[in-house]
Amino acid sequence: MTSLAFLKGHGTENDFVILPDPDNALDLSAAAVARLCDRRAGLGGDGVLHVVRSAAHPEARSMADEAEWFMDYRNSDGSIAEMCGNGVRVFARYLQYAGHVEAGDLAVATRGGVKRVHLHKTGDVTVSMGRAVLPEEQATVTVGAHSWPARNVNMGNPHAVAFVDSLDDAGDLLAPPPFAPAGVYPDGVNVEFVVDRGPRHVAMRVHERGSGETRSCGTGACAVAVAAIRRDGADPSVTGEPVAYTVDLPGGTLVITELPDGTVEMTGPAVIVAAGEFDPAWITETAFA
Repeated sequence: MTSLAFLKGHGTENDFVILPDPDNALDLSAAAVARLCDRRAGLGGDGVLHVVRSAAHPEARSMADEAEWFMDYRNSDGSIAEMCGNGVRVFARYLQYAGHVEAGDLAVATRGGVKRVHLHKTGDVTVSMGRAVLPEEQATVTVGAHSWPARNVNMGNPHAVAFVDSLDDAGDLLAPPPFAPAGVYPDGVNVEFVVDRGPRHVAMRVHERGSGETRSCGTGACAVAVAAIRRDGADPSVTGEPVAYTVDLPGGTLVITELPDGTVEMTGPAVIVAAGEFDPAWITETAFA
């Protein structure tokens, strides 16, 4: 194998290396992912979108009848993640860019289940993120000498949502913010710090598990909106009316809507910015089988 194709894309500046691999021929190691995502020695990204036909991947074959394509998502440190909301939008935009799908509705298989996606002709992408799970167990998040109660929200991956007075309260977010008790999130957690901007309008910063602070996190924005909706007493399952929150992130803005049946929808941009090839030898001699 002398070269591998790649693309770069982003959703509200949450950026990804895209590796098209329909037949699942790549043996993608954690070390290879980390080197691809390195912003100085690699291609640079918050994660890797490994594009595989569902029927060709052992973790997705059971979903192949519902979704032709599987998003095998990896964090920038090489670890495997259940879901990435911005990643799903960029993944869908890639499928359109490559001619696999057209504008309209499609399904994408993920480790967090099959996600329903709508590619708008305007350029935005809406993803049906499923229903949020609100575990009873809660945690406390700490930065320096300050601690806050955090709402436990699971969007196919775990989140701890803390409402703070200022986004500066989150500190530098270089290391994962400590939380307690540890048993609430045995596999680690994405931590969101949130402030109010206006009616049904919030802003956030996030430390993504396995990636550090990112410019945007789609599942995090969904978790934040769900937590804000509960805090504000606007639960659609009670009112019978959908409710939408605008969520500002460092990389842009997402609109999160929760429907009366509990389904959470996320709408925002997704952009393919570059395409090219690279020699896998510079990663490691054995990075890919």
